[in-house]
Amino acid sequence: MEKGINELKKVIIRAKRVTVLTGAGISAESGVPTFRGSGGLWRNYEVTDVATPQAFARDPKLIWEFYNWRRDLISKVTFNAGHKALVELEKHVNDFTLITQNVDGLHRQAGSKRLLEIHGNLWEVRCTKCGVVTMDRSKNMGQLPTCTACGGILRPNVIWFGESLNPDMIHKAIEASQNCEFMLIVGTSGIVQPAASLAFQAKAKGALIAEINIEQTPQSGHMDFVLTGPAGEILPMLVEDFN
Repeated sequence: MEKGINELKKVIIRAKRVTVLTGAGISAESGVPTFRGSGGLWRNYEVTDVATPQAFARDPKLIWEFYNWRRDLISKVTFNAGHKALVELEKHVNDFTLITQNVDGLHRQAGSKRLLEIHGNLWEVRCTKCGVVTMDRSKNMGQLPTCTACGGILRPNVIWFGESLNPDMIHKAIEASQNCEFMLIVGTSGIVQPAASLAFQAKAKGALIAEINIEQTPQSGHMDFVLTGPAGEILPMLVEDFN
């Protein structure tokens, strides 16, 4: 591990164009549920059953009950040392992009600026009638929140199962992946598309790629560096010489 970290630090210190992709693993270290595997239930509902546009159209009150529960849960956690280390990395690198699949807003809270939240943000709401997007950090939005501008029903501004990603957002993510010279993959299973393909797009353009995760993933065999362990422990070691 120590040798791998030291070699990776040398790469990072030299890199001028860096892209980072984060997934649920980094937030799990802060106490945010991943909703995958045995823990992926809410009131006996599979998350894939309550995070769809069809479920919202059928029973918006139920879906808001789920998202109010998530808001309350996430309001009680905060960013960890891994999030802060990525903020330090951003300060060090001139051309930097952080792409996250997470919707919890912890990267923003930690101070990340050059950030692409490709699956949206839990703390944003979008009007289903007029389309206006606003930030609202209320722990509980109520049974059926409505838009103050037009009275339309609000929905969480996140990408649900079965919905397409924002084309401008994914274009920027692909561009950042193809243009970087080093890409860091943190806490993601390497399964969910299109994020899972970004590392391969970076590698196809000649970038070095590294993975930090608590266990091996389907992508591990394609990485130039694989560091197994918590992001909150490994990432701070990678940036400790920046100060």
